[in-house]
Amino acid sequence: MRDHQLLLRRLGQRRDTRRHDGRIAVDQSDVRWCSDGFEFRCDYGSPLRVTFALDCRDREAISRAATTGGHSGDVVRDVMLAAVEQRFGTTQTCAPIEWLSDNGSAYIDHRTRSFCSRAGSGAVDYTRSHKADVPTARLHLAGAFEHYNERHPHKALKYRSPESSGEPLDHQLNGVRAS
Repeated sequence: MRDHQLLLRRLGQRRDTRRHDGRIAVDQSDVRWCSDGFEFRCDYGSPLRVTFALDCRDREAISRAATTGGHSGDVVRDVMLAAVEQRFGTTQTCAPIEWLSDNGSAYIDHRTRSFCSRAGSGAVDYTRSHKADVPTARLHLAGAFEHYNERHPHKALKYRSPESSGEPLDHQLNGVRAS
């Protein structure tokens, strides 16, 4: 749409100056993480919304949260905190980590940005096969993310999974293992 000048012009100045070069993958773990979410319908039409955080180096799913409520800043902050605690065993990172997101309202919320500053950090297919009621779908998420980490191919890893890519995960070398 941008190429054909079909987007509306934004009035005023752009407040968000964060940009990246379009390359998501990085050369080492715990430098850049990304977060996003997806939703699917369980039996009887109940929605389950899943928010997750991935390391952009090894593509491992570090943390996740599932809720029948909205995709809120509170859930995003919970996922971010869980990721930091999982990797570093504390509520702060050892060095700044860049967080990539789609800049949805839950990510650009001033409370989420403030949380990131304090903490030191600036896949539906798996669940469709487990269609069930919400409690059962939540139980299957652990297996879905385990499959993602152990077997799912990633373009940045030459279509290998994070754990079968032939390269040791950086955080495993440091004695920390994300589940």
